[in-house]
Amino acid sequence: MNLFNQTTDWKENLNLILEKYSNQKHPLAYKNLYQLFIMVILSAQDSDENINKIAPNFFYKFPNIKSLTKTDENQITAYINKVKHHQNKAIWIINAAKIIKEDSKIPLTLKDLLNIKGIGRKSAGAILKEFNIPFEGIMTDLHVLRVAPRIGIIKSTKDGIKAEQLLMQELPREIWNNIGIALSFLGREICRPLPKCQKCPLNKNCQYPDKQLI
Repeated sequence: MNLFNQTTDWKENLNLILEKYSNQKHPLAYKNLYQLFIMVILSAQDSDENINKIAPNFFYKFPNIKSLTKTDENQITAYINKVKHHQNKAIWIINAAKIIKEDSKIPLTLKDLLNIKGIGRKSAGAILKEFNIPFEGIMTDLHVLRVAPRIGIIKSTKDGIKAEQLLMQELPREIWNNIGIALSFLGREICRPLPKCQKCPLNKNCQYPDKQLI
């Protein structure tokens, strides 16, 4: 049921963005699982664009998990000091490296990823989606938090966990693994804070009251 208690076929209504965005690579410019793992930790409350800028120098200095086990917080901080909350993230990265020890042991299950400090459901979902591993959930980032209520799928909330739960109640299970990234890319490209509604493939079915119809 949607916000107006009318039955909505969300699978059909969202099909256009599922077709357009489901196979999109994550905007973090990673080259392997190790890089994606580190970059999702760094990207929390920061922009993918900023993380992409600092990543090359970071990975030149620290090419794998093992290299991170031989360093300390100060050395890592020197390479990520333009990242929000970099001190906490440096600690999380070092602790994760000490637990994992080598690239081949980076976990690829939701449960194991969530046991690592610095990896939340959003980050875990992004990692699993990139490696085509299904998980019980919907990747819910800041773009999804903005877009899903605008469209009318869920009520507005700043709580990512609550938003994910609401989305899982409203959307059919068969689109869970793809709809998060699809809504995220729609938010990045079209449904911006100032939306480009006239270019949106969902304009016809969107329930956003301030839709730009021109």
